[in-house]
Amino acid sequence: MFAAYAARIDRDHPLDGLELGDRPTPTARPGWTTVQVKAASLNHHDLWSLRGVGLAEDKLPMILGCDAAGIDEEGNEVVLHSVIGQSGHGVGPREQRSILTEKYQGTFAEQVTVPTWNVLPKPKELSFAEAACLPTAWLTAYRMLFTNAGVRPGDSFLVQGAGGGVATAAIVLGRAAGLRVYAVSRDEAKRKRAVELGAVEAVEPGARLPHKVDAVIETVGAATWSHSVKSLRPGGSLVISGATSGDRPSHAELTRIFFLELKVVGSTMGSKDELEDLLSFCATTGVRPVIDQVLPLDRARDAFTRLAAGDQFGKIVLSTE
Repeated sequence: MFAAYAARIDRDHPLDGLELGDRPTPTARPGWTTVQVKAASLNHHDLWSLRGVGLAEDKLPMILGCDAAGIDEEGNEVVLHSVIGQSGHGVGPREQRSILTEKYQGTFAEQVTVPTWNVLPKPKELSFAEAACLPTAWLTAYRMLFTNAGVRPGDSFLVQGAGGGVATAAIVLGRAAGLRVYAVSRDEAKRKRAVELGAVEAVEPGARLPHKVDAVIETVGAATWSHSVKSLRPGGSLVISGATSGDRPSHAELTRIFFLELKVVGSTMGSKDELEDLLSFCATTGVRPVIDQVLPLDRARDAFTRLAAGDQFGKIVLSTE
């Protein structure tokens, strides 16, 4: 079957390790389900995998891709939850949690096999492309906001790096939930798009906000860390799920954190129950993922190049149709 896969690890030039071509079809195994992939979306996790982060050389070649929607063996339209091994479902009870492609072949292929427990019904209201955007970036934003930040309607929060998958998801979800959203981007066009999606205001990096916010959604890391901490009200929460600019800020802002009793909360992906809630939320409210582009699977290199350059606004989707 045709697939996009990591053939080599290259920490400095990750796209040099990306190959497109034929790979073996999944082998049937008890308790697992093979899905015909209709759409799969890119995440920064895929770029990090090509750099060898979370992907060991002895696992190569590895088909990339965490997220997908497609058709299961019984003809049902489904969405995949990409956390494998959570609570021991689908694999041995002692197997630690991993994200698809860290240990098991991924979704940038015509077929993928996952534990049957990881297969959820796709709401009929969502297209395959829309559903494929939800299991990583949108689920991460959902958990960051509603589980770990603990915000409620009427509260305010700041999103760093408007334009990325998690950031755009947070803006749309926050607006739909009655929150006041502020966004940050160095790109004027992305700031404008953020406001169109529902942000009250979008500002340049480091700019002062009209008021302190209840929470910050942080995926950028070192480059925006000080601004994130300084934007919080006393007792506010900084929820972090990534560090695309690096994980070692020059100023940790420890004095401000302890004096203002700020909360710093790590957040990774989300549970299967949260994904079910997110799917239902989108189906019933009309909220839809922001899609930057839909490209055929054989143009995966173009998709990776766009993601690596940071040119996208929203999710990039690969289609097998």
